[in-house]
Order: sequence, then C-alpha cells, then structure tokens
Amino acid sequence: MFALARALSAQMWAALGGDPARLGRLRLQGEGALPGAFAVSDFAAAAVACAALAADELQGLASGAAGGEAPAVRVDRRLAALWFGESLRPQGWKPPPARDTLTGDHACADGWIRLHCNAPHHRAAACRVLGLDTGADAARAAPAVAAWAGAELEQAVVDAGGCAAQMRHAAAWRAHAQGAAVRAQPLVLREELPAPPAAWEPASGRPLRGLRVLDLTRVLAGPVSTRMLAGLGATVLRIDPPSWDEPGLVPDVTRGKHCARLDLKTAQGRERFEQLLGAADVFVHGLRPGALDALGLDPAARQALRPGLVDVCLDAYGWAGPWAARRGFDSLVQMSCGIAEAGMRHAGANRPVPLPVQALDHATGYLIAASVLRALARRLRHGVGTRARLSLARSGALLLDAPPPEPREAHAALDEADLEPAVEATAWGPARRIRAPWAIEGVHTHWERPASPLGSAEARWP
Repeated sequence: MFALARALSAQMWAALGGDPARLGRLRLQGEGALPGAFAVSDFAAAAVACAALAADELQGLASGAAGGEAPAVRVDRRLAALWFGESLRPQGWKPPPARDTLTGDHACADGWIRLHCNAPHHRAAACRVLGLDTGADAARAAPAVAAWAGAELEQAVVDAGGCAAQMRHAAAWRAHAQGAAVRAQPLVLREELPAPPAAWEPASGRPLRGLRVLDLTRVLAGPVSTRMLAGLGATVLRIDPPSWDEPGLVPDVTRGKHCARLDLKTAQGRERFEQLLGAADVFVHGLRPGALDALGLDPAARQALRPGLVDVCLDAYGWAGPWAARRGFDSLVQMSCGIAEAGMRHAGANRPVPLPVQALDHATGYLIAASVLRALARRLRHGVGTRARLSLARSGALLLDAPPPEPREAHAALDEADLEPAVEATAWGPARRIRAPWAIEGVHTHWERPASPLGSAEARWP
C-alpha cells in the first residue's frame, strides 16, 4: 500500500548519505491521496520521513540508543499532504492574500507563461516589459502578454530583473540545457569540510535544544525547513531585508522563530550579520548563487567566520547550467520542467494545471531539514563539517521520474481530531495547527514561540 512512498523515501535517504538500515525504523500510515497526475501524497510522506529519520538518528546519539529496526518513526501520508498545503487554521481571522493580482498564468502567442509578481520589484519588472503601469492587473495585462511569444517574453522579463516561466513539456525540459544540467546533479550536493570538535551536543527528547540556526531564506522551502528545526528545539533567527514581506505566508511559516531585519548592503548591517553568523551552528540560506559572494560572504568567508558551520543552501533552478543564477519559485519551476503541462493533459484542461500544493517547495524544505540533521550527526560522529546544496528543479525531477500514483480516494476532509488541542496565540489572532505529520519515539516536537511578523524581533541571539 505504501510501496511508492517507501521507494521515494529510499531514494531521498540515499541522496542524504543515510544508512539504508535506518529505513527499517519507518512506519507509514494514512489513507487517500491528493488528486492529479503525480504521486504528491507519497512524495510528501517521503520527504517528511527523511527529515524525521534524520531527527531519529540524532536522538539516538543524544540518548545513547543503538537504534534497531523496530519502527520508531511514524509518518502520516494524509497529514503530510495537508501540511504541504498549510498547517495553520486561523480562528476568526483571515491571512492577507498570498498572491499579487498580476501573478498567474497568462496566454501568450504560442502557449502559456506564468508571471510571478508578488514582490514589488518583480511586478515592476514585468510591467516595464509589457508597457503597463505598475497598477495593472491580469485582465489589463492579457492583451500585452498575448502579443509575445512565450520564450521571448520569459527572457525579457528575466533580463529586466523579474520572474517568469514559459510552460514547457517535460521532454522539452529534458532536452533544454538547464534541464540536462539539473538531471546531471544529485538530489543533494554534499561536500565535507574541516571542522573543529563540536561544542554543541544534542539533548535527548529535544535533540536540537541549544542549537543556533541562522535563517536567511524566503518563500517557501527554506522557511519550511527551519520551522521543523524549531519544532525539534533549535533557536531559529530569521533575517529579512528592511522592505521584504510575505503577508499571506508568514503566519504559517514563522512559528517557533525569532524574526529580525538587517540590510546586508550596508556596512553596519553586514557587520551585525557577520557577528550573528560567527555565533551560529547552522546557516540555511536561499539567495541566488553568487548573491552572498558579492557581499563578501562566499563559502570560504563563512567558514572562516564560523569554522565547522553547517551550511545548507537552496536555489530554484539548480547549481549548474545557464539558468543557475535565475530567480525562481515553485510555481515557475513547475511550468518550466513540464509538471504544469502534464497536469493540464491529465485533467483534459485548456490551461496549465499545477500540483494541488506547492510540493517542490515543501519537499525541498524537508530535505533541507534532513540535510542539516544528517550534517550534525556526521560532525558528532566523524568530526567533519558539511556544505549541502539543493534546488527546487532537482526535487521536481525526482517527482517527474516517479511512477504515476495508484488510483485512490481523495484524502478525508480535515476534522477536529487532526488539530493540535492548544490554541496558538499568533500576532494576527488565535489559530489552531494541524498535528505534525511525524512522530519520533522519544522526541517531543513542540514550537515554543507562536508565529510572529517579519521584523518583530531584534537582530541578536536570544
């Protein structure tokens, strides 16, 4: 019944360098499936399972348990699929819209293109290329987009500093230079680094207690990863630039975190950031390749500031090839790599059909969390540091290559038993959370801070 989820778990776990015997500690449960052309529920369960198995490994190091094959990690496919949507259920209030009115799929002269305009500067770039004022919505943009060929408009928006993706067939993506570059890379690019003896040690029950995680990530994979790390006891400090916001997403992903702002383009901001990095154990970041280098914070500089730092980063389109530095988001990668086109054909629709949830973001997020946890275990066991790199496009390739889902009924609707009993007092109002989709023997998953706005804390370690 869970053969596909297990097979995907094994592939992901191998990419993380995990001991295959540990897979015997995993038990899967949960009926139903998300609809569509792809096995998203199995993909979700597998990614969550790998992060939970890595936490189980660290818990074993903390408790001194050998760790046999008896199931100690339980993952619920249905709850994992629900978390790949949103874990938060507001009580009497609504989060702001997550999307800008220009963000979406638009018909062009030879097919479809997606514009991503949630950030003001990305919206401005698209409007400049299309000859529109910055207040334009999708209806006003339609005639302008329709006059362009998809590939030409995609390139023009990208060149202007915006975000766009033409809808491609999976075969066209495999033949594309970037698609080929992505497939030539492993799911997780890992390299070992010299490291001094670790000063931090895991704590039984809350394996990441006392661990400092510096979070320089935005929508959505990175924040998902650090949310899980916070749930396992880590102190997570998220840093955003002065003007950045994700109003529709922040209530869901900032649970357990301290959220501060710094302008890394100023000498004062960069100095403060370097102080924070010098006291961090883990650095998770999602800026485009080369962005930190331009600030004088290349990998060698980061290791010099904090020898042995666990350094895990992600990007959209992979770490080699002509698009390695291209801006991107889950929905854009789905358009580029053929997922949206396959969904359209599967549904018999006349427009792109994306995955029912942002599965590339969420799966990559749990793989980032697993990469951090496995890096911590390797440092404790072998005295080595780790740098790891992941991408949404490489996660998408794994999903594209997976067998089609087995016919199943839809997941049962959310009910009261699926929710945590406690009410979370977020900064926006009371909320309930869906129960975590993982349970790890001996580990207490708990978020010590409610969700809070970006910039609501000071840029210092608490």
